[in-house]
Amino acid sequence: MLWISSKREVFVKTYLDCAPCFVRQALDSVRIVTKDEAIQEQVLREVLRTVGDMDLRMSPPEMGQQIHRLIRKLTGVEDPYQGAKEKFNRLMLEIYAELRHLVEKSRNRLEMAIRLAIAGNVIDLGVKSDLEQRGICESFELALKAPLGGDVEEFAREVSRAKSILYLADNAGEIVCDRLLIEELPLEKVTVVVRGYPIINDATMKDAEETGLPDLVRVIPNGSDAPGTVLSDCSASFRRYFNEADLVIAKGQGNYETLSEVDKNIFFLLKAKCSVIARDLGCPIGSSVLEKQSRDVVSV
Repeated sequence: MLWISSKREVFVKTYLDCAPCFVRQALDSVRIVTKDEAIQEQVLREVLRTVGDMDLRMSPPEMGQQIHRLIRKLTGVEDPYQGAKEKFNRLMLEIYAELRHLVEKSRNRLEMAIRLAIAGNVIDLGVKSDLEQRGICESFELALKAPLGGDVEEFAREVSRAKSILYLADNAGEIVCDRLLIEELPLEKVTVVVRGYPIINDATMKDAEETGLPDLVRVIPNGSDAPGTVLSDCSASFRRYFNEADLVIAKGQGNYETLSEVDKNIFFLLKAKCSVIARDLGCPIGSSVLEKQSRDVVSV
């Protein structure tokens, strides 16, 4: 089901439960790059040292940023997930017309577009490195069948009121699903944001171009290589867009983890794919979430 929460406590930064995920993610990445077990062992040992010294006040994406910078340095490979990103971009483009048809024939086009955009958030290789087409299809089937709870009308009202909308994308492949929702928004108001540099399978300008987004709306990079939106690490140009936007639509767990304490009119769209996020949101793992920023937040 699509789950929308009530006001909740301020997000605790990195949980102890995150540590095993960091190590698994590092191993997944280096195994993509090389079969040399000596290099794999070197990366693992360096990552274990880094995780052992991690500051729990940092958000998980900030820690992930450090780990993946280390992996790139030790392996010399700038974008370990380039092939995977191209694969999922192609896959989603192949079914785009079918998904577009689902939106067009729906009684509530905006609701259907939200469902499909969130379903696409399953394409997260930082959480599930062995994701295949079957898993993606299952996510879409669930998005269509599950009861849809929550205030989609509130989302529609905020979209209507906003003079400028900033859409923070998450992963490659997934951005094709984002396009379904973006096409239901007033395009002249929308700016889409991708990562500034490769990080896991997060979408960059290259992925946006491969999926045709710049032909639809303005697309900008955020200037950062964090798997989220760490405002202090983003470019001054992006921060200006962020500060001036009337409405921010933020996709994925990484954007939730880095922006859930920011004083801004934000809707978070994501699947709760791990126990840490599900616990913070107060929902079951696997829930689809349309979450309006409603907690006590701090200004930035």
